[in-house]
Amino acid sequence: MSFSATSARAAAAVAEIATLAPRTAVEGPWLSGALAALGRHGVLAEFVPATAGGSGASEPEIVATLAAVAEQCLTTALALSQWAAAVRIIAGSAGPAQAMLPALARGEAFTTVGISQLTTSRQHAAAPALVATPDGAGWRLDGLCPWVTGADSVQTIVTGAVTEAGGRAFFVVPTAAAGVETGPPLDLLALGGSRTAEVRFRDVWLRESIPAVDAPRTGGLATTALALGSTRAAIALVHAEAAGRPALEPIVTGLRAEADAIAARLDAAAREGIEPAARDRLRADATSLVVRAAQAALTAAKGAGFVRGHPAERLARESLFFLVWSCPQAVSGAVLCELAGLG
Repeated sequence: MSFSATSARAAAAVAEIATLAPRTAVEGPWLSGALAALGRHGVLAEFVPATAGGSGASEPEIVATLAAVAEQCLTTALALSQWAAAVRIIAGSAGPAQAMLPALARGEAFTTVGISQLTTSRQHAAAPALVATPDGAGWRLDGLCPWVTGADSVQTIVTGAVTEAGGRAFFVVPTAAAGVETGPPLDLLALGGSRTAEVRFRDVWLRESIPAVDAPRTGGLATTALALGSTRAAIALVHAEAAGRPALEPIVTGLRAEADAIAARLDAAAREGIEPAARDRLRADATSLVVRAAQAALTAAKGAGFVRGHPAERLARESLFFLVWSCPQAVSGAVLCELAGLG
């Protein structure tokens, strides 16, 4: 199966997501029905192991699906990636939380992840952003998750906190639990439909933690897959402009060749695994490409593309998201060096 291929169910879902994209950009994929479409077509089940109520697609199929969704609607793809990260943590645990997975696979309930405080956000602060304290038969959570996609649109948040002993504990937190305070969606430069917000925990009591067998990581393959999908959308726009302007055809060819090379590396990583340094280099290369492809699309569209609402304008703004989203130091350092002409 080539990287560009997706399952028949994913292809059908992606076609529906494309028609919902204008609504999704404003309302979010929960309200627009985009995530429900993924559940209805069986795509969500592909992210859940067959032993836990899903169909358990392979890693290459999963990254191919993420890229395909991102090409049509980056807002939906972002929400899907955060849902998938939460599901991965739940599925890697051995506790009662696994009972949630069949409903999540069917799209009957939605979850998201809030772990940036353990990976990239607030790492400079002297005190942990979110702390878990043992309390009798359970735990109490106090602190902040600074970035939670779909915070006001899901039933649960999978989050992680630092314990008194300096370790990490992970939890499935109902958004309706006492002490959970969801802020308004952040006024983002792009992807406002993701309904990303801060979530504060004030003395939230939970009965149990979940052992995170599959530890969360930054700069992973899902982020690269979304960058590749957005790149392909930008290339398609340049290709459409080239229909009447042959001078653009070499630009399309060059960008497409670079995207194909990224796709081949991503497919190999999904099939065979990848070392952290090589994974970060792949992510940095994909980030560079998505920004340049979006700028090419804007340039090719000329003044029309600079008008708010034009696809080129949207792609240009969305591409900047990859400069700040889940961006470990190795990736941001490489991008900064390229921007400064030091690469």
